[in-house]
Amino acid sequence: MSSGANLLDPTLMRRLDQMSIAAKNRIRGTMQGKRRSRDMGSSMEFADYRLYTPGDDTRQLDWHAFGRTGKPFIKLFMDEQELQVNLWLDASKSMDFGRGEGADSLRLSKWEYARQLAAGIGYMSLNRFDRVSAAAFTTQMTKQQKLLRGKGSSLKLFEFLASCQTEGTGDIGAVFRNPSILPRQAGMTWLFSDFLYEQGIEESLKYLLAAKQEVVAVQVLAPEEINPDLTGELRLIDSESGAAKEVAMSSKVLQAYREAALQYTQTLRAFCYERGITYLLAITNVPPGDFLLGELRRSGLVR
Repeated sequence: MSSGANLLDPTLMRRLDQMSIAAKNRIRGTMQGKRRSRDMGSSMEFADYRLYTPGDDTRQLDWHAFGRTGKPFIKLFMDEQELQVNLWLDASKSMDFGRGEGADSLRLSKWEYARQLAAGIGYMSLNRFDRVSAAAFTTQMTKQQKLLRGKGSSLKLFEFLASCQTEGTGDIGAVFRNPSILPRQAGMTWLFSDFLYEQGIEESLKYLLAAKQEVVAVQVLAPEEINPDLTGELRLIDSESGAAKEVAMSSKVLQAYREAALQYTQTLRAFCYERGITYLLAITNVPPGDFLLGELRRSGLVR
């Protein structure tokens, strides 16, 4: 069996089969899917009646209602339209951090964790006949899976995610500043990243909003990035640039770091909230399945 097929546990997939992505704004797609929109259409789910007006499809006349009331009523049905879901994964080298050791050896790195979350979101979407694209990026888009549709495409999505790898430095601003990579159709964009950038984050999110995307920013962090447990004289190495820095880890330094990390995530959360972007913090000591089944439901992103 391929590594792609192993991205999601079969038990988890069976539970995800019962769930679907809940977009805030219903998006009219180009093909009929299984997503209810606010428009009336021709699916089989009954919605309401209204009086016939010239030009209406006479096949929708309810003759039983006409017989009871003597008035020509038209049956209305919910138009279930597909949603375009775009998955973006930060593949910069800093994401390849956080794999557990010793008793915690089963804990995934941020990158592995993000791929599993993306696989779960993509699987739910394909299962409901939404269209799904996926891409990895560093300073530019490094790999892309063009639009897929239908549950049968899930394995292809998993294989794509499994084939993506982290590499080099990242520049999120440079990626989304490029108009050619922005979605051309209104939809829902999920952005998986640690968002550990000095600049470019707010700019990128604004570009996605301008492209008529409902944006979900998933900040994936390892527990030690929030609350490190380090002591003594240490030489810290930047995973992307390779630059090193000598640091004396005192309790005062650790406390200052924890406060700065908290402030950083709160500032990002506030920025997203003010602009209607959904922000989620995913800590990798929470199993991916628990995040998909719990946090996404609590946030109203799935039903």
